[in-house]
Amino acid sequence: MERIFSEKDRQSNEEKAEPLRVTDRRRIHMDQEGKKQGDDNGSVPSLKPTYVEELEARTKAAENRVGEIQSRFEQLRQQLQRETDATRQRLNRAAEERAQRDKADFIASLLPVIDNLWRAIQAAEKEGPGSFETLAEGVRGTAASFENALSTAGVEPLESVGQQFNPEIHEAVDTVPVEPDQDGKIITEYSRGYRIGDRLLRPARVRVGHAREEGKEAFK
Repeated sequence: MERIFSEKDRQSNEEKAEPLRVTDRRRIHMDQEGKKQGDDNGSVPSLKPTYVEELEARTKAAENRVGEIQSRFEQLRQQLQRETDATRQRLNRAAEERAQRDKADFIASLLPVIDNLWRAIQAAEKEGPGSFETLAEGVRGTAASFENALSTAGVEPLESVGQQFNPEIHEAVDTVPVEPDQDGKIITEYSRGYRIGDRLLRPARVRVGHAREEGKEAFK
């Protein structure tokens, strides 16, 4: 009996002396994998799925592409603005130069008018006080020369005397009694009207005929 207890006591003592050891292979495997990945990449491994990383890469590439397109568009816009400004300035200069040329040509066409006036004055002075006809002839020639210059510039005189009064191109200065068939017609022209194209430069200042009411009734 003592032997049996002694054996049991011995076994119990051995178990207490050497505890049971259990090795967790999973932890060792995970530690080795983590250490290996850390050693290879030099950083903590990514926990994102592969498709998420691909989407992020595509998004970044698309953003870079959009930025390049915007930059190119801005360059083209600035270039177009510079070209537009240069074209506008060139057209403005051309228009100004043309206006100056037209103005100079018109003034040059009026110079003979001044020459004729001076010739008429000089001729009248040479012939003395009775040179009215010479002066009148010179003035008529000057007026004709002036109207030719206006016609060359595109200016046209308005027909007035004998025409029906038109308030759009005629300015009535006064009226005069006339026969019923002359009612509303222009009798006298005080100053000639002119137009260039469809634009009225100035209306003709005229006297308009006005028939009396009793005359109108008799005429009917």
